[in-house]
Amino acid sequence: MAVNYICRHCSMPLGSFENADVPEYRLGLHFLTPEERKRIIAYNSNGDVTVRVICDYCSQTLDANPELALLSNPLQ
Repeated sequence: MAVNYICRHCSMPLGSFENADVPEYRLGLHFLTPEERKRIIAYNSNGDVTVRVICDYCSQTLDANPELALLSNPLQ
């Protein structure tokens, strides 16, 4: 099992834990609401977990141009 972090806007890989058997509470994922979990975490058929977060570039771009947040796919 791997835990992969990618940017939810530009899909840039941000990091991963390969062959990690890290419980979700150690990643802080247990703090997410059920709605946030559904939006942020994906469980792949091969057992990997994908966590969709926002990279620094996209975060800075959205901070500088908040109107982009109104678009469904603002940075593609």
